Amino acid sequence: MKICYLDLYSGVSGDMLMGALVDAGVPREPILAALESFGLEAKFEFVKVRKKGIAGTKFNVYAQDDAPHRHLSKILTMIDAASIPDAAKERAKAVFQLIGKVEAGIHQMPEERVHFHEVGAIDSIADIVGVCLGFELLGADKVVASPLNVGTGMVETAHGRLPVPAPATAEILKGVPVYSNDARGELATPTGAALVASLASSFGNMPAMTIRSIGYGAGTKELPMQANMVRLVFGDTA
Repeated sequence: MKICYLDLYSGVSGDMLMGALVDAGVPREPILAALESFGLEAKFEFVKVRKKGIAGTKFNVYAQDDAPHRHLSKILTMIDAASIPDAAKERAKAVFQLIGKVEAGIHQMPEERVHFHEVGAIDSIADIVGVCLGFELLGADKVVASPLNVGTGMVETAHGRLPVPAPATAEILKGVPVYSNDARGELATPTGAALVASLASSFGNMPAMTIRSIGYGAGTKELPMQANMVRLVFGDTA
């Protein structure tokens, strides 16, 4: 059985997972082609970077987003129209539906009235769709994740300054083992949290496996004590 282990020692975001998948050997061409099929005015790229001396891959999105507040129904329609496999579509829609359910609960409104702020922007849509397609291309039968480092302190959001983890992130991570060390700031984004909660079937230490490839996905933060990266380990169950 093919197995994927996500080492979330520096948190998680959509772009970090995207970079880790490509760094581990998932081909970037079909991912870029799929994202371009959305018809969004954006440029997508994968670049090699270093964090604390460790080489990894960073996924960048350059866009002039004129509609950052999209409703859930609009995003689901965009995904249905995209040129990606049905399994990846269903996975991506499930991630957005999870976020929509959480946001509806927090704001006490019907899910159809929820509109996304940061998560509705082009970069977050690209992260979620790209990661879901990337895992289809990876071909893992099972995804296991480590406990998640969520960071500490405060974060600026569309609703003002909020404690880390932000309310939506905390709700998404119910049932997921989390912790915080001395790393300041938001290490787990709502997008990253929703992807991990949807993709991982279990959490804990690295399972017994024969390693085939390893990928490091870089985030944007520069942390003083550790590399801001997600490590993806792919192989066969031992």
